[in-house]
Parts: sequence; C-alpha cells; structure tokens
Amino acid sequence: MRYERFVIRPERVRRVPSRFSWLDQRLVREGRLRGLTPGAHSLYLFLAVVADNQGLSWYGDGRVMVELGMSLGQLESARALLVAADLVAYQPPLYQVLEVRPQAGPVCGPGHQEAGPAERPATAAEVRALIQARFGAVNR
Repeated sequence: MRYERFVIRPERVRRVPSRFSWLDQRLVREGRLRGLTPGAHSLYLFLAVVADNQGLSWYGDGRVMVELGMSLGQLESARALLVAADLVAYQPPLYQVLEVRPQAGPVCGPGHQEAGPAERPATAAEVRALIQARFGAVNR
C-alpha cells in the first residue's frame, strides 16, 4: 500500500533555529540509544537542547537535577552511561555533546545494528567509582 506524503501543518515545518541545536539520526539508525536508561536519554536530550554550537554546556548538577527531576545518583549514572557510549564528554562543570561517529561492526539491514546482550544498569556506587577514577573527587 502506498501513502501520499504531505505536510500536516505547513505553518509548523521545522527549521534550523537561530540558536543551534539538533539530534543526529544515527542515534536511532545505528542503535546508539539502545542499552541506555531513560535517564540517560533525558540527559542527552537536555544537553543537546542547551548546548552551544560546539556542543558545550555549563549547566551544573543542581540545575540539571531540578530540570530533569533526577537525584544525584540518577544523574551520575546517566552521565556515566553517556560518557561510556561516547556520546558526551564531561569535565566538571563542563559537558560536551560529542559528534556522533559511525560505529564499526555488523549491520542487519538498512540502518539496524544487531542488539547485544542486555546489561544491567550501573549502581550509584559503581558510577561514583567510575567518575572518581576518571575525574578525581566527586563534589556534592
């Protein structure tokens, strides 16, 4: 069955805003969001929205927690997942949303990557240890 393609609300067609922000389609096409928690999805979207044209954001932990309704443990876990997924760089207090680079590996059909085994979410203690190992003492 073939559907006619038309714009539902022409007055609301998206345009690149004067304030820079976008999300790369490869996040979905290459399965880069798979395995991330809803908290990591929320944090990534928030950072992509507030970042400047170099992907930089200076929002502090307190403000991010308020905006996203997260606890410190949830924020630390989400941040660690995004850093591990190579989507965000973090050097307190600065975040950088990174360019999405193509992933190497087998692809199943157009735009779909094989799903790996499910991983359990990191505990808050594991996330703190990861952050301390990478950045030193964690400020609260």
